[in-house]
Amino acid sequence: MEKERHVLVVFPHPDDEAFGVSGTIATYIGMGTPVTYACLTLGEMGRNMGNPIFANRETLPIVRKKELQDAAAALGITDLRMMGLRDKTVEFEEEEKLVGMMTSLLEELNPSLVITFYPGYSVHPDHEATGRAVVEAVSRIAEDERPKLHCVAFSKGHEDVIGKPDVVNRITDVLTKKMAALRAHRSQTEQMASELEAKLESGDEQIVNWIQNERFWTYKF
Repeated sequence: MEKERHVLVVFPHPDDEAFGVSGTIATYIGMGTPVTYACLTLGEMGRNMGNPIFANRETLPIVRKKELQDAAAALGITDLRMMGLRDKTVEFEEEEKLVGMMTSLLEELNPSLVITFYPGYSVHPDHEATGRAVVEAVSRIAEDERPKLHCVAFSKGHEDVIGKPDVVNRITDVLTKKMAALRAHRSQTEQMASELEAKLESGDEQIVNWIQNERFWTYKF
């Protein structure tokens, strides 16, 4: 990984950053690269309420906002943007509104690298809408001024279509920060995080490979 001028990460939900890119975020921050995380919603329509349950439909937005702030702190993110959209409705937002939101961030921050979901290969409708808006906003920048765009993909069979990842970041050195970010999203990940840590300790090869290597596809316009 090379030092970037500025990295902009755009995802729709709290915890989207934790699973696939938190090690990459922590590594960039450790290198002195500024990182901005724009999270479009608070994940208030999520089905998980903790295990054991400690949240409800009324309190979940407050809980997840605090979890997002805690995860950002665990990774060293000081520029966290909560964009105020409603969970599970990003796909219904006017396209130009979303693109305009992304364009405003790009113009303000002038990042050299943008990270988001790969449209068409990221499963959830909010993920897809977010990725499409980011891609469109970046595409409107002159080619010689355009930031790199690294996308996360995980739909079934995606590698059969878009090939192997273009970038694989091994994040072993910041694994404790990644696990802290996962654990911070307690309402969504508590049991899973414990199971992952147990498998890591046991040397489960599949889990070790998944957790310690973060994969990205370079979007080709």
